This record gives sequence, C-alpha cells and structure tokens, in this order.
Amino acid sequence: MTQPPVISHPVAPRESAILGLGVYRPSRIVPNSEVVEAIDSSDEWIQQRSGIKQRRWATPDETIEMMSQAAAEQAIAQAGISGEQIDCVIVATLSYMLNTPAAAAKIAFELGTKHAAAFDISAACAGFSYALAVGSDLVRAGSARYALVIGVERLSDVTDPTDRGTAFIFADGAGAVVVGPSDTVGVGPVVWGSDGEQFDLIRQREDWRDVIGTPEQPGSGRMPHLVMHGNPVFRWASFAMAKVALEALDRAGVSVDDLDLFVPHQANMRITDAMARSMKLPEHVRIARDIAEQGNTSAASIPLALDRLIRDGEAKSGDLALFIAFGAGLAYAAQVVRIP
Repeated sequence: MTQPPVISHPVAPRESAILGLGVYRPSRIVPNSEVVEAIDSSDEWIQQRSGIKQRRWATPDETIEMMSQAAAEQAIAQAGISGEQIDCVIVATLSYMLNTPAAAAKIAFELGTKHAAAFDISAACAGFSYALAVGSDLVRAGSARYALVIGVERLSDVTDPTDRGTAFIFADGAGAVVVGPSDTVGVGPVVWGSDGEQFDLIRQREDWRDVIGTPEQPGSGRMPHLVMHGNPVFRWASFAMAKVALEALDRAGVSVDDLDLFVPHQANMRITDAMARSMKLPEHVRIARDIAEQGNTSAASIPLALDRLIRDGEAKSGDLALFIAFGAGLAYAAQVVRIP
C-alpha cells in the first residue's frame, strides 16, 4: 500500500522576543473640567473613582491608520529592521469603523511591507495581549520572522459624553511592538480566556441594525456607544485577574520577587491597586499608572503604559515585566515579557 506523502515544515521552533516599541499619543489633552458638566460630576469625583486627571482624544486627522502607522514606525526603527522585513501585521482594536477590509491591510501597505499577512482582532481591552500572544507564536513556529503587533483605539468616537458611568473613562491612542526571533525566551506563555456568561457587563449599547434601520423601520442614526456595569466589572477585575496574573508567572517559571515591572491594562487606578495587593507585589516592582494622564485606551493601554515607565526612567531594557489585560467579553490575557 502506498504511503501518503509527508508534509514538510522546514522551520524549526524558535524563541521570540519584543524587539521594538513605539507609541502615539493624540495631541488633544482633555482635562476632567471639560467632561464634568455633561455628567453632573466633579474633578474630585472622577479622580477618586478612577484615578484619571486627564485623557487624550484624537483630532479628526488622527485616524486609526495614522496613529497606528506613527507608533509602528517607531517600533520598527527601534527593532533595527525595515518595513519590508515585516511578515505579519496584527491590529487589535474595537473602534475601527469598517468591518472589512481589516485596518491591518492598509497599515501594512503604508509601512512598505512586501505583502505581509494582515488581520485585525477584536478582544476589546485584552486585545493587545491577545495579539502579542498570536504574534509571538507565529514567530516561534516559523510562520513569520517579524510580526508587528498594534493596539489602537479612537474610543472618543464610541463614548456617550452624557453617560456618567463611562464619559470620563475612555480615550484614544496607539502602541506597537515588533516581535522577532530570539536566542532566549522574551515573551512567556500566555494565560488567556473569557467569561462569556458576563459578556454584557461591557458592551456596545446599540446594534448596528438598530442604527441603520430598514426601509420599513428607520434606525436611530446615532453612533453606537459603549456601556459598562462598573461595580461588577470592578469586583471581577480586582480579584479574578490577580489569580490569572499569578498563573502567568507560574507558567513562565518566575515569581513576583523576580519582577521589575507590573504593566496592567489601564482600566482604573483602584483596580490596579487591588490587583497589586492581591498579588502581594514587592515594593521594588514598579507599577504602570499611565491612566492618570492618558485615560483608558483599551487595546492601546499596555504599550502606552510601558512607554510611560520607560520615559519616566522607571523601566529599562532587560527588565522583567508582567502584562495583564481584561475587558469586554469578559476576555483576559496575561504574559511575562522582557523589555526591549
């Protein structure tokens, strides 16, 4: 009997690492004083509830594509490669307004890649960590030599300025990393998952069909907005995510004492503090608190927060960091990484 042909895969598994980081922060700075009147609130209340002092909102010219390209060019330059060497572009976002084609395809072209694979993923605030896990595995398996991972949002487009629960939270920006081959492990195993039973705690309020309508039943014509049930999300993230973070450390074979940096999704300062207490983080671990100046940028928040630590001199090349992200879905992901 003739044996079936054997499929060959000439590239052996290898390790991966983050080789470059880049970010883009929109030019418009919006202090709490600009949002309080519409929600009958105060600067003190917002800071007490979230830790946010101000946020960045994009101008009309600061599009998803523009911000992504700016962040990506920095990351590519820091990695010491060219756009032509990028084999795959992954964009994590929930605020790109086209369902198809993916934003990643246009961004890949603008960056000068040679027909790189390109796709978007939707995992809300966990999007960057999801995309990083995928990009790392593509490099390790040989499907890509260099993968570009981008987290980008224009949440100001989908935020209801009169919603007291969310109007002060969300913001805009972009962050990118280049993931490439490494002699040592630079991106640890991902611990990820979702709790779909609670999917409606954070969600798009309006169905697009309700917005557009039909010839028989005209739609509202209003842009869909994000809504969130703050208290149950706070409880879930503050305590369940600490367990996920510790599992990521365990899978990477390191302890909290080995960490230099803790870079959580910038959802809420109180959530960050609660996780740090639950994990019993040592005092020497520097904690990202970019939310105070940037706001919650969903899929962009982790690279933006890491950039802030580096710029403030609190992080340096070679530091060991724990990333954890969580949000709508309820999706979550965590991994240990070496800082480029």
